[in-house]
Amino acid sequence: MTERSLTRPSATRGGDAPLLSVRDLTVTFGRGAKAFTAVDQVSFEVRPGQTVGLVGESGCGKSVTSLAIMGLLPSRGNTVTGEVVYDGEDLLRLRQEELRDRRGSEVAMIFQDPLSSLNPVVPLGVQVAEVLQRHRGMRRGPAHRRAAELLEKVGIPDPTRRLKEYPHQLSGGMRQRALISMALACEPRLLIADEPTTALDVTIQAQILALLRELVTESGTALIMITHDLGVVAGLCDQVNVLYGGKVVERAERHDLFARPRHPYTGGLLASIPRLTEERGRRLDPVPGSVADNIPWEGGCAFAPRCSSETSVCRERSPELVADRAGLGTDRLLRCHNPLEAHPLDDIDGARSTGTLKEQS
Repeated sequence: MTERSLTRPSATRGGDAPLLSVRDLTVTFGRGAKAFTAVDQVSFEVRPGQTVGLVGESGCGKSVTSLAIMGLLPSRGNTVTGEVVYDGEDLLRLRQEELRDRRGSEVAMIFQDPLSSLNPVVPLGVQVAEVLQRHRGMRRGPAHRRAAELLEKVGIPDPTRRLKEYPHQLSGGMRQRALISMALACEPRLLIADEPTTALDVTIQAQILALLRELVTESGTALIMITHDLGVVAGLCDQVNVLYGGKVVERAERHDLFARPRHPYTGGLLASIPRLTEERGRRLDPVPGSVADNIPWEGGCAFAPRCSSETSVCRERSPELVADRAGLGTDRLLRCHNPLEAHPLDDIDGARSTGTLKEQS
């Protein structure tokens, strides 16, 4: 079944026309009996000034989706189908030379691990300035001066000195901010952030998220936020896509998702987060099992082995992604035979991981 028709406009801060439309994106690794589908008919849209979240545990297909959009998957050993339409052009149909012209200038990505994403034997200034020289045609001197301005903008102290240093001489937070400065160097229209706050302390997380929020608000950049941290989702995203087993299992506006989760997986993710209102010493309520405990989507619901709401139909027929009929909003989509009751959570604020990331109205 195609899910293209279910990707429809939503009420957001951005304009009406989507900047990016991902339609039925499927990524398969290997061939024949050993083929593994990491992303399975994923569809969503992002508009200028909108932040769309891709949420789920490690292994659900979030990062592979972003790499497919950017055209950064290996040239061999995988098959990518569907459409990734950016500003009217399908990125999957472009030649590598054309795609390289757009990467960094119009479409940029913040990678998950800054230490492995930065070249360890090249000074930071050369790496940041290279983006400006490649895509803006700037000479070496002006490019380095602009690189210092970018480092200062992302909160790195003494940027002129830092430009001469190597990645190993910087802290984890500084390396992450350096990656962000490289991504923002050419003022891209679309930014993909893949777990940009992983392994950072909460104060640095808050600074980075504030920087991304400011970018979206002031310049109208379209942002795709890939994360497993629902505290980040609560503070930044407009619309949320919950992924499991390579498929979107629930889509909703941020407020609706936190107030009334409908898919048991979404409810489990929210229930497993510590709440500020709970008494000390109370045990967490994790989602049972692991991502590896699933069944093929062709034979039923992949989440069935971990689901507390499982019924016999869950292992017999694969659920389709359809509009939620519970009357919780016009833009809600759900893939579940036996969804949770449409009752609000007792405390939305308690679903935040730290309490330092405040929900934006």
